[in-house]
Amino acid sequence: MINETTKSEFLLQFGKRLGEIKKQKGLSYRKIAENCDLDASFISKIEKGTENITLETILNLSYGLKIQPKEFFDFKVDLEKE
Repeated sequence: MINETTKSEFLLQFGKRLGEIKKQKGLSYRKIAENCDLDASFISKIEKGTENITLETILNLSYGLKIQPKEFFDFKVDLEKE
């Protein structure tokens, strides 16, 4: 069973990766939101790790950032924690 700490860390890592990609592309929340039909404040919450998103949201973000979905998951998760 995955504990709550591991789940929270995963969301934070995903959000951090989103922020890195956003910065690399020089895009604002507003511009990403315009490109993918998501609210800018929702994207901000994802980056902060406070939103547990769906696969559809990942697809929308990928479209808005013009990247493959797998690029969001370029981080490690400690699956040995209990």
